[in-house]
Amino acid sequence: MVLMEYTELEILITRIREISGFDFSGYARPSLLRRASRYLTNHKMTLDALLVHIGKDGRAVYDLIQDLTVNYSEMFRDADFFVKVRTAVFPYLESYPTLRFWVAGCASGEEAYSLAIFLKEAGFLGRSLIYATDLSNKALTAGREGVFTLGNARTFSENYLAAGGRHSLSDYYHVAYNKAVIVPELRRNIVFSMHDLTGDGVFNEFQFISCRNVMIYFTLELRRKVFRLLYDSLSMLGFLCLGKRETLRYSGLEENFKVIDSALNIYQKIR
Repeated sequence: MVLMEYTELEILITRIREISGFDFSGYARPSLLRRASRYLTNHKMTLDALLVHIGKDGRAVYDLIQDLTVNYSEMFRDADFFVKVRTAVFPYLESYPTLRFWVAGCASGEEAYSLAIFLKEAGFLGRSLIYATDLSNKALTAGREGVFTLGNARTFSENYLAAGGRHSLSDYYHVAYNKAVIVPELRRNIVFSMHDLTGDGVFNEFQFISCRNVMIYFTLELRRKVFRLLYDSLSMLGFLCLGKRETLRYSGLEENFKVIDSALNIYQKIR
């Protein structure tokens, strides 16, 4: 594997910013270094060759950005989180005539589809709209298609049952060409679109925002900026969900939230 030095990474960050305007300077260096090193290894390139490549090919720099920002996920990942959402959050949201959910950093849509399934089982998918956003066009395209391998579907089925699913996950997909395809009813209630948490602004008001396992890649300064965006995007008494390794601590916004579950990092906006 090609192992980049931190000084080389800074050169790459600067060049990406010059070409595309996208700024990785707020990203935590260790994880970014691993991803950049893996990119060079997979593409059998040196840093010098990569710098020349992204300078000549206008599309290449955006492909690189997507590879450096892609997140891996599973449907119903962290079953205890979904149990808590179903039992502590959904009963509160049930009284709303319309609901807007935002899954930020949605990867290929796994969490968005998970929410849609449990919203259907709770009886209010029809008045809910889920916005699933990511920086990666490749991930968003996969999310819109809603196609997963049968191997993944088996794993997702186990997660679904552990999270308290009421039926069989196979009720929510059909098999075509040896793939699992999410049923149209779920896809109709999800809007996949590009959004950069680090640079874009508020685009709607939400009763529920999930931004899990995204900010662990950001520096403290960038996390504070993103927390402000999430706070401004939440309706009063709306819910904010973070990953298990993430926290509102040091965000400067702690007093504006009530803790629903400290272990699972689920919060409710109270001011």
